[in-house]
Amino acid sequence: MERLILILIPLALLIALPATWVMIRLSHRLGALDSAPIEGQIKADTRSIPNTGGIGIALGILMPMIGAMGLFSMLDPDTLPAVLEPIKNHVPGLRSQLPMGWTLIASILGLHLLGLIDDRKPMGPWVKLVVMLIPGAIFAIFFDTRLMTLLDAHVGGPWLSILITILWFGVIINAMNFIDNMDGLSAGIATIAGSLLLVAALLNGQWFVGAILALLVGSALGFLFFNFPPAKIFMGDGGSLILGLLLAFLTVRTTYMPIGDTAWAGGWYAVLMPVVILAIPLYDFVSVTLIRLSQGKSPFVGDLQHFSHRIRDRGLGSRSTILVIYALTLATGISGLLISRAEPWQAMVLGMQVAALISAIALFEYRSPSKDTDG
Repeated sequence: MERLILILIPLALLIALPATWVMIRLSHRLGALDSAPIEGQIKADTRSIPNTGGIGIALGILMPMIGAMGLFSMLDPDTLPAVLEPIKNHVPGLRSQLPMGWTLIASILGLHLLGLIDDRKPMGPWVKLVVMLIPGAIFAIFFDTRLMTLLDAHVGGPWLSILITILWFGVIINAMNFIDNMDGLSAGIATIAGSLLLVAALLNGQWFVGAILALLVGSALGFLFFNFPPAKIFMGDGGSLILGLLLAFLTVRTTYMPIGDTAWAGGWYAVLMPVVILAIPLYDFVSVTLIRLSQGKSPFVGDLQHFSHRIRDRGLGSRSTILVIYALTLATGISGLLISRAEPWQAMVLGMQVAALISAIALFEYRSPSKDTDG
């Protein structure tokens, strides 16, 4: 089963890559290029580059998903063709995920459409925020896909777990949207985080989650081929929102919804796994939000004060900046992968390691002036 899931990575890549190439050509003809900043927003110099790459990512994820969902809806385990015999024992479990799978597809389409509209005609941040929170509420309430379910017995029901889950969806979707501020950054981080979560899902025997993660990784790689600096296309909100949605959904399912006896063997601290894997985009989200609020600005109006911009302003080129952030994401991500299966003392060491890394980054930023500040 693991091999079948891993095959989905090149499949998604072979859909997303040519689809992104087509969008580059088509968008130039239609004039669907990156827009000028809205009032109050600060952007890098506007380039004549399409911002429709999210369509390629969406196709790479949705086409195999819809095909597989339709196939499993019709499959009878007793009459499987020989080529599908290896998955016979998994068909009942996969079919049980169909309602949630179709709901996830609808959620991806909804946020993708929201992003495409916003890329063409920017809308208010509060409308976007409300729409972003809807999938988290649906999955938490109707599919019992929740964080911190251990709190239920202490607070009189699932209400706090539901609230935390909705907040998690909002934070991760916005974090991936925020970090889409430099060529190759959001897609690269999604690839690294998705790959690590895929390893965890396969170790847990979570085939449904693993399959979607494989599609996410393949689609992000297919898009990244054209987005690595110098970018030929941007993903826009039509891409970053669905990457955030999938990472939010899949971190909850991978970590807190294990299947059978192969589930993670760690203690309560395993709930920190997604926070550690996504520590770098979360650091960017929190730090840039605090900076904007301290300046009396809206946290939802873009500027050039993100983590990537702050590193670049200290003398690195664009490529070097994103490679540094890739490496940091991989470093925290590996710790997150290990923490879910660690003994208590090992988890403490891993947690201290990640906390020290983030603290070192923050101290370096605070103590070292940027080139602009230094004159």
